[in-house]
Amino acid sequence: MITYFRNFAKSKWAAGLFALIILSFLIVGAQSDIFANLGPRHIISAGDRSVDSGQFRTDFERVRANLQEQAGRPVSYDDMVKENLHLQYLDSQTQRLGFLDWAYKAGIRPGKELILAEIRKIPAFFNQITGQFDQNLYAQALAQQNLTSQMLEDDLRDQYVTAHVGSAVFAGLQAPRVYAALLAGQALETRDGRWFSVTQDMAGRAGAPTDAQLTAFMKENEARLRSPEFRMISLVLFSPGPNDARPAITEEQISERYEFRKAALAEPEKRTFVTLTVPTKEAADKIVADLRAGKNAAEVAKANNIQLGDYKATPQAAVGDPAVGAAVFALAADQVSAPIQGRLGFTVAKVASIQAGQAVTLETARPALVQELQAEAVKGETYAKVEQFEKARQEGKNLADAAAAAKARVIQLPPFTEQGQLPDGQPMNAPRQVLESAYALSKGGESDVIDAGDGQYFAVRLDDIRPSALPTLDEVRAPLGQQWTMRENARLLSAKAEELAGRIRAGEDITKVAADAGAQLTVRTGVQQSRESQAQVGDGVLRGLFGQAKGQVFSGQQAQDSFVVGRVDAIHAADTALAAPLAEQARPRLTEELANSMADRTIASAAARTKSRNDPALALQVLGVEAPAAPAAAPAAPAKK
Repeated sequence: MITYFRNFAKSKWAAGLFALIILSFLIVGAQSDIFANLGPRHIISAGDRSVDSGQFRTDFERVRANLQEQAGRPVSYDDMVKENLHLQYLDSQTQRLGFLDWAYKAGIRPGKELILAEIRKIPAFFNQITGQFDQNLYAQALAQQNLTSQMLEDDLRDQYVTAHVGSAVFAGLQAPRVYAALLAGQALETRDGRWFSVTQDMAGRAGAPTDAQLTAFMKENEARLRSPEFRMISLVLFSPGPNDARPAITEEQISERYEFRKAALAEPEKRTFVTLTVPTKEAADKIVADLRAGKNAAEVAKANNIQLGDYKATPQAAVGDPAVGAAVFALAADQVSAPIQGRLGFTVAKVASIQAGQAVTLETARPALVQELQAEAVKGETYAKVEQFEKARQEGKNLADAAAAAKARVIQLPPFTEQGQLPDGQPMNAPRQVLESAYALSKGGESDVIDAGDGQYFAVRLDDIRPSALPTLDEVRAPLGQQWTMRENARLLSAKAEELAGRIRAGEDITKVAADAGAQLTVRTGVQQSRESQAQVGDGVLRGLFGQAKGQVFSGQQAQDSFVVGRVDAIHAADTALAAPLAEQARPRLTEELANSMADRTIASAAARTKSRNDPALALQVLGVEAPAAPAAAPAAPAKK
């Protein structure tokens, strides 16, 4: 049974359940929508489950954000659509929701206790110092992903269902022995053959290309050679520059802020205590009795098979569960609490010591208060400049004059592509809004003030457009000539190898053909498909020997500047005494692959039963992307007379 669960843990079914939950937030299952006919059109419909336009855009934006983080550059919806990522996402989500809808109707419904147990297993929700569940970390993690606790529970419930069905698919499954025997027989089969190498000197070399040949070669590679469109902009920045003086802060402002923040700045009361959390009140009552009888908290925790929460000098605000925090800070030193009903069960606390809070003096708080007041002043000055700029624009001034009137900075950015790349291919360090604004304007166009968040504002003027263009022949003559020569040499080499192989296929002896070509013939027996053989004879020879039947001729590339031509002379079956143990070793891997295939079939079949479907056209409409142009249809064949 343990083996089955280990295999299951490596499968596609278990990936969502055992991965860190923060990573699984990229794709969140949509909830049941019983009012589907009264609401907007659904992009994904799977029985009682569906995804509407708003949910789809939110989920797909998470996917885009993850791609941008991995690529280290902006990724647009157009880029994703060109790669058909929207279709892959739609298909995977449609099958997933269809499977989950089928599972729910089949009665596979995990209880709330199981879901809470899964939440308690997620390391991201626990304080790294105390090892206890931290409500603040829990709320922050959910807020960062725009999720609610209900959405998380639903997602965990879906993962639990998937794991439950997956374990049923894996349990007791084992690939037939004949499957492993076929693989073992193929791995230990040996072959005899003869071959020789065909070099570039045998095939001849291409001469220098003419301008006409290079021009034709340029046309063939137009898409690769064409430079992208670049745009040059003037950027208006309203925030202070790096060398600008910081706003002056008066003593009166500092004193006023200190009086307002004094309570919050003070060192809070801290307590050292332990907590023991159990699912039921009965268990908590027993723990209370044991602690009040003088038993050691660690021993009580061990006896109840639970983890002891050890809090050292902790303020009330750092206690994850508000109910537990309030109860602990109402106790006296060495006092044991009654059972406290919290969010994840019943908690018993015992206070060891109390550290009184301390007030913070004005001088101690001064640096932080000055920094805070200066940041607020900068934001105020920035917004005042924005208002002056907009007023000047309303009066008819252009972007440059309005920026001067508002005392804003105007900088010229280097040319960049729509994806934010500079001419040298390096990414430009600019906000996404800058790129989008630049490519939304026509030449000479000026944008309105755009809020970039966190008190940052900017305006854009599109100064110039460098259109996409092919380079001139003189600009790329040398590298283009080199590529043309490489292509022609490869063509000559391939043609020569095929010519020699054709002579052998026509009945000539391979020894004579090799001698006529000036090549040395290699004769090998007992060649096996292995890394050792690959290193000895080369990949091209190994592919040829094991890709043809007895007596057949093979030809293929052996290295960048050589081909191999050869003949399969004999095929020897594997030794059964050696193949049998190998077959048993390969069987677990085959079982895993078979189970994964069955899992995919199960999901697809369940989705088909719920008549799951999606609407790619509506998805593109929601993303604001035009549908890719369909490839031109091939001309119809003339009718036979």
